[in-house]
Amino acid sequence: MSAHYHAPHFDPTVDEIETLKQLEMGQHTTSLRAHNGHMSERLIELGFITQAADGELSITDTGRQLIRRQNN
Repeated sequence: MSAHYHAPHFDPTVDEIETLKQLEMGQHTTSLRAHNGHMSERLIELGFITQAADGELSITDTGRQLIRRQNN
């Protein structure tokens, strides 16, 4: 059994959408990791962002699609 439960349908929080939008606009990710550590982990687990070996976060195509769906 998995240590993390994920609901069958993901509904992003307002803060998660804002984080994705900031990454989309190229915001420096150090402040995002510092303020939203738990949220960033959740977005990484769900494949909306990735984390490079140097710790830099970036948005994935899946994350971009999620932003587009939320803006409609």
